[in-house]
Amino acid sequence: MATELRFDEVLRVLIRNEVEFIVVGGVAAILQGSPLTTEDIDVVYVSSEENNTRLAKALRELDATYFDPAGRQVEPDVSRLASMRMHLLTTNCGRVDLLRTIGKNLAYHDLVERSRVLEVEEFRVRVLELEVIIETKEHANRPKDRYQLLFLRQLLAEIQKLDAE
Repeated sequence: MATELRFDEVLRVLIRNEVEFIVVGGVAAILQGSPLTTEDIDVVYVSSEENNTRLAKALRELDATYFDPAGRQVEPDVSRLASMRMHLLTTNCGRVDLLRTIGKNLAYHDLVERSRVLEVEEFRVRVLELEVIIETKEHANRPKDRYQLLFLRQLLAEIQKLDAE
């Protein structure tokens, strides 16, 4: 049985462990006003020895294991975080996808200038700007992304109109 996504708790654990990351994808869009829902939280993380150590600690708190249809219980560790590009995980707070890059091979350091810090409950979290979320979904060009783009482009237009007023 799938665990309901509690992305706020995932964010709390990552922040408490001082992990350097940017929220991307559906949750980033939701935090900026998107009416869409998502089944997971996607984050791009800094892949450095120090950050991977903090991230591995946070993932242990979340009881993270790799998503495996065969049911094997493989836990993420510092070595895997450093060597693999994508980590599709199940946790006690729902699905978490950890990515070293998105879109056209954009890593944390490429994206940080195109992100913003938002207040979420009692903490501050860095999220990818809506324009960049749209760009990455256009690049992915999956059916679910094409559907979401209709809403995200409309949301961006509404935000830009409000900003211009």
